[in-house]
Amino acid sequence: MANFYLDTPELKKHLQHPLMERIITLKEREFSEKDAYAYAPKDVQDAQDNYDRVLEIVGEVCGDIIAPNAEGVDNEKPVCANGRVSYASGTAQNLQACRQAGLMGMSMPRRLGGLNFPITPYIMAADMVSRSDAGFENLWGLQDCAETIYEFGSEEQKQKYITRVCEGETMSMDLTEPDAGSDLQAVMLKATYSEEDQCWYLNGVKRFITNGDSDIHLVLARSEEGSRDGRGLSMFIYDKRNGGVTVRRIENKMGIKGSPTCELVYKNAKAELCGSQRLGLIKYVMALMNGARLGIAAQSVGISEACYREAKAYAAERMQFGKTIDKMLPVSEMLNLIKAKLDANRCLLYETCRYVDMYKILEDVSKERKLDPEERKEQKMYAKLADSFTPIAKGMGSEFANQNAYDCIQIHGGSGFMKDYACERIYRDARITSIYEGTTQLQVVAAIRYVTTGAYLKRILEFEEMLDTSVANCASDGYYCEFASDYNTEIERIVKMREHLEEATARVVETKNQEYLDLLSRELVEIAGHTIMSHLLLQSVKNIPEMRNSCHVYIRYAFGEVLKHYSRIMTTEVSDLHLYKLQKEEA
Repeated sequence: MANFYLDTPELKKHLQHPLMERIITLKEREFSEKDAYAYAPKDVQDAQDNYDRVLEIVGEVCGDIIAPNAEGVDNEKPVCANGRVSYASGTAQNLQACRQAGLMGMSMPRRLGGLNFPITPYIMAADMVSRSDAGFENLWGLQDCAETIYEFGSEEQKQKYITRVCEGETMSMDLTEPDAGSDLQAVMLKATYSEEDQCWYLNGVKRFITNGDSDIHLVLARSEEGSRDGRGLSMFIYDKRNGGVTVRRIENKMGIKGSPTCELVYKNAKAELCGSQRLGLIKYVMALMNGARLGIAAQSVGISEACYREAKAYAAERMQFGKTIDKMLPVSEMLNLIKAKLDANRCLLYETCRYVDMYKILEDVSKERKLDPEERKEQKMYAKLADSFTPIAKGMGSEFANQNAYDCIQIHGGSGFMKDYACERIYRDARITSIYEGTTQLQVVAAIRYVTTGAYLKRILEFEEMLDTSVANCASDGYYCEFASDYNTEIERIVKMREHLEEATARVVETKNQEYLDLLSRELVEIAGHTIMSHLLLQSVKNIPEMRNSCHVYIRYAFGEVLKHYSRIMTTEVSDLHLYKLQKEEA
């Protein structure tokens, strides 16, 4: 029997990060529910053991049910008939297994039927589900839409809808339209309030909606008559039980085929306002998208894990020239790089999750009592860190997933091009990760201000201080003597990467030319991302020895990437901008 949690010891060790003790204590409100619920923990260790047991169940469901069903789901696909969607048989089996195991509504409070998990262990579950079947993660993972109802909905809405999600009903977020993709300000689905019926009605079309025939929908719609921008949009909850929405068709996609991506037609669909009018895009969708982007970052890590496993297993069996190809240096190098990118991205993912946990839990606590000055400072700091780390976790992580899927196919050679091997499906599934929930280019737009304001640099310097403290402990700690010796080259390279980030940023910023900044933003963001991931890997190797080789490999790789980006920035002049603009054709 396969277990995707037990065979990946890195997950448990990320769960034991020192900050988790503070996260758990806050999340459990000093363990105030231990007498009210039989399954509520009595202390930090009890909570950690609980997460461990549940994640082991997730790992078992993933290994024994979801992963074996993945190929069949990809072939069978969901179907649309009479305006409704029927899942592939394997998908229905997966959902039932998750319901029976109590894996729905994991992060919701116990009083609403959830497990009261922090984001970090929930994302670990998403990591494993994605490794099993990236398409199924899109269905199961949409349970985190309930977070938006929990944050902004009324108590009545929480009791009405979140309890149903915890019981196993599915969700969707209906945002995009035929003429409103990345530019959600262009959303035109109309919301009209009926004084007679004392409710809202929705009319229009939504497109590219993941799990579009779900039980409960979060819908972005235009509530302000005559408005044209984001200030006229509000968030609504649509209940499938009320009718009024039909599925026009399921998109015929390259990958993640088990996840029905639908075009929806709203005809006088009854809906409830979630939160306040006019804040749909400005506030609620931003919160929703940040959660979704963290989910895609987890999906990318899961896909990378699957790529590594498939490539390694094939290379260990494939004989060429009298030996298995994993013994050949070019193939061995590719395997090591896949693993290094996977481990670096996983470190970034869970660092980001811990930041999200800290600021969200403190925000939730503030609704119950006044935060003290230190807590307010903490909440503000972690909110900023979460906002800055999320776009690089999603942007660079999804690019790594695509690169790793490419290399996985390459290691399989001609066999990888055939549907006989899982890597062909994984390769198709990976492609969407750098597109949906904000393309890589949009993640750069979100991240670049943290480069130009020095926010990333500040965090990197804090990491360097932590590193200096570690190395300074050499005299009293044998491990650190070994650490300083074994990783001396890596430390020097990380410091050099930070210096290149400072110099390259200064060169671009001092021009005060927005087009020049736009042109070189991706290079700047990736320099910052590689430097941050290098630090996080270096911090992790003491407690996660499985990552030691990845630390050496990744930092060497990252240093080369930084040099490449640095060189482009330092050799590109403002006067070169015309070279990158589309030239008008001669008449």
